[in-house]
Amino acid sequence: MQPKAPMQPKAHQNTPLDERITGALVGAAVGDALGGPVEGYSPEQILERHAGRVHGVVGPWHGDDWRTARPLAPYHKGDGHVTDDTLMTHALVRVYARVRDHLDAYAIADHLVPDLMTAPRWIPELEAEALPLQRVFLAEKWLVTRIHYGHADPREAGTGNIVNCGAAMYMAPVGLVNAADPRAAYAEALDIAGAHQSSYGREAAGVLAAGVAAACAPGATPDSVVSRCLALAKDGTRAAIERVCEEASRHTDFESALRPLREAVAPYDTVGPDYRSPSLGARRPSRLHAIEELPVALGMLVVARGDYRHAVLGAVNYGRDCDSIATMAGALAGALGSPVPEDWAKTVAEASRLDLWEPAATLTAVAREIFGRDVARRRAHEQAFASLGGAACSD
Repeated sequence: MQPKAPMQPKAHQNTPLDERITGALVGAAVGDALGGPVEGYSPEQILERHAGRVHGVVGPWHGDDWRTARPLAPYHKGDGHVTDDTLMTHALVRVYARVRDHLDAYAIADHLVPDLMTAPRWIPELEAEALPLQRVFLAEKWLVTRIHYGHADPREAGTGNIVNCGAAMYMAPVGLVNAADPRAAYAEALDIAGAHQSSYGREAAGVLAAGVAAACAPGATPDSVVSRCLALAKDGTRAAIERVCEEASRHTDFESALRPLREAVAPYDTVGPDYRSPSLGARRPSRLHAIEELPVALGMLVVARGDYRHAVLGAVNYGRDCDSIATMAGALAGALGSPVPEDWAKTVAEASRLDLWEPAATLTAVAREIFGRDVARRRAHEQAFASLGGAACSD
């Protein structure tokens, strides 16, 4: 894939690890909050409702009637409130903080599921303290149903769930823990996501984590991120990313890209043209299909040439599942080092009553610990292999 104009590394792409992790996690939360109030609508409907494109934090679609207006009631989507994408991302960070090592499906069963079930937290969209389980979507409630009540093997618990972006939307921490190692991020995310998703939903989780890890590499660009994703992605997910990003390379402004990107991903998307009325074959396992959110997020990253503001606003104004698209685009752009607008971050943190920076500080410390463990394990393996005559061990 060749972009219309070659992407050149910018100064901010030499950003240190702690700032990349902060950018990715804060960037994901801000994207989530900006996309929430227009989720489920088309670019045309968004344009009409807001008398133009969305360029920042906006209020609920139904204004003061958000408590009763269907289909969103009783959630207060808008005014800077994050959604379940951020709640799940922060929950995964808490699991890393407890385990302080790489995770697998059993870590999800042992730590994430109890967190959803037993620890009340402030839920911005409910404007109340509640169990996260009472807010997350049915695809995430599946984790509790299958693992806690059904006693399913965590590695296989995702089988049978609807295939959607539910696992991919909170996998950025996996990419950050495996910063600059996309293959390791992909493998870890696939293991984790086995507790939640199957088929192309699980695949998207692996590829999103890989993309975030690739974005953390020194000198990374949107093109290098896409290339690493394509090197790892399989089946319909790979085909969708390739097609969408090829189309994205022809655009430098999200406005011109909105309809072409939808047309590019449509053959791989099972939901169909009416997002609120999914087709009969929607969200079922397939090797030919892909979730819509990940390819479009990568496409907007390409359109924006890595700029956070442009990528996230493109994702938001795309509509459909735009809170998750903007979450992914925000994580990718933030990991590249593109700064998150301070006014957006401040507004979202205050409105959601969440410290958006604390999870980043926690994950940075954990990522460094895990890297130290990885180095020790690798050196022990090198020495053991060399003692078997497999290779010379060099200092």
